[in-house]
Amino acid sequence: MNPFSVTKITKKILDFMFFAGIAACLSLPLSLRLIGNYFPHYILFYIPMLVLFFISGILSILIIRELRAMFLTVLNEDCFVKENVRGLRRMGTYSFCIAAVSALRLLIVVTPATMVIILVFVIAGLFSKVLSKVFDQAVTYKLENDLTI
Repeated sequence: MNPFSVTKITKKILDFMFFAGIAACLSLPLSLRLIGNYFPHYILFYIPMLVLFFISGILSILIIRELRAMFLTVLNEDCFVKENVRGLRRMGTYSFCIAAVSALRLLIVVTPATMVIILVFVIAGLFSKVLSKVFDQAVTYKLENDLTI
């Protein structure tokens, strides 16, 4: 396989996002204080915002972890496996949880960006859950086909 294939580049981007996400979560206490210089509600509601952003960050890291695991199966050319089905289900659940946590942020401050984030993660959750059903069927067909050969 070409070392510069789209799949390998995407895997490297996911690896970067995973570690950058961990760094972002760990730097949240300082980041929120700095952002508070420009947006006073971040200082006024420092603890609730810190908790909500940290939870969202952890859930995002978990989604990226699932994607990284799925990309390994793509690189190994064996992507129709049950673990990918479970990973897609988990990603859907994580997405719905991010939408719920973001909805809690609306109790602190209402912004159009937060509403867009909620919509995006609800759609991502639905997409992941539906795609997990499609993958489940594909895995079933693959296993049946492997048994007949």
